[in-house]
Amino acid sequence: MSKKSFNLIIKEKILPFNKIIKVDSDKSISIRSLLIGAISQNISYIKNILESEDVISTVICLKKLGIKILKKNGNFIVYGKGLGSFSAKKNMELNFGNSGTLARLIIGILSTTPDININLTGDHSLKKRSMKKLILLMSEFGASFEPKKKFNFPIKLISSKMPIGINYKAGISAQLKSAVLLAGINSYGKTKIFQQEQSRDHTEKMLLQNKQVIKIKKKNKIIEITGKETLKSIKVNVFGDPSSAAFFCALAILKKKSSIKINNVGLNPTRTGFYHLLKKHGANIKFKNLRKSNNELYGDVVVKYRKLKPIKASKEYYVNSTDEYPILFIIAALTKGNSVFKGIKDLANKESNRITEMQKILNQIGIKNKSSQNELKIFGKELIDIKKKKILVQNLGDHRICMSSFILAILTGIKTKIKNFETVNTSSPSFLKIMKTLGAKFEIQK
Repeated sequence: MSKKSFNLIIKEKILPFNKIIKVDSDKSISIRSLLIGAISQNISYIKNILESEDVISTVICLKKLGIKILKKNGNFIVYGKGLGSFSAKKNMELNFGNSGTLARLIIGILSTTPDININLTGDHSLKKRSMKKLILLMSEFGASFEPKKKFNFPIKLISSKMPIGINYKAGISAQLKSAVLLAGINSYGKTKIFQQEQSRDHTEKMLLQNKQVIKIKKKNKIIEITGKETLKSIKVNVFGDPSSAAFFCALAILKKKSSIKINNVGLNPTRTGFYHLLKKHGANIKFKNLRKSNNELYGDVVVKYRKLKPIKASKEYYVNSTDEYPILFIIAALTKGNSVFKGIKDLANKESNRITEMQKILNQIGIKNKSSQNELKIFGKELIDIKKKKILVQNLGDHRICMSSFILAILTGIKTKIKNFETVNTSSPSFLKIMKTLGAKFEIQK
């Protein structure tokens, strides 16, 4: 997908602020609602969808597969065709842009859809990301991929002729789990997923609108999918994205005399590890006005500045705060003392290698750090000498690193250049607009 590129220049600290804001809608739920609506019968309605580049990529892919999608009065209307209904000309190409979520979930659906023989690709960042685990899993359903033993895009997918449900021992990846769930829906027999750790469960909660398809047993440890059951249409109201909200919360936590209230944020317990970790280390964070809709918890997040203790993040926190680790590294860098993050090896296979790329940024501002494959130690300082220091963030195609670097820049006042900041539009197209309302100053360089 073509997009206008621009760099961002920051030279000034932000002043204290006290604001009420609303963040962009949840990307995970937006993508899932479109995909599940497309394989359901009749018309599904999605309210407050995130209109970011990853979600637009999802709409484009579904339309190429024969699904009618309209936008009316701010709502998205998906004319579902039911299970196995995607149609594609042989050798047609689907481009997932930057979206790993779209790639993995739609491959789950396509792997068990009859007569699919298509080429799959993505942008320069997505092409670098390994799809090995996904390809091996879909091969268990009978799908095949060409060339053999190639595990990154571009690749060709040939769907299974006789998909039969599998048993899957899930790890920490919600995307792989969701791919198996969606592949299992159009397979014969049962698909069972055994969870050791509770990863994001938006897919399961959405499928619970069709209880004949899914059973969740033994305190979320076992998920059972019954294949070939018709899915009724769904209705989804998408709340604010807790991962997008985390960046604004981090700013309020670290900026003296500041506070922020973010209304209508999704607070699914599998997404709030960032908030609980920081509360444990002294942050003044409160969840208020809690409600439920579509089996999902949401409410308001209120954050006020308070001095933090160094962060000790055990590996258990990773699964419920995966996307927030780059901004957690910034918080650790600006908090006096030694912070430790364990169980983080999967950060190497995100939009960029988020461990090494964040280390490069910390090194530029004189923050000592030490990493192994699965751990990062950050020796934070409350005050950083900004003389003779500059930050340069190269074109990584990684929205979370761009956003984290922005927070670092406006808190320290270090002259910063972030290349290709347009990548933030994949998840948070309102990011700069909201930052402006908080008082952040920056220059867009085209």
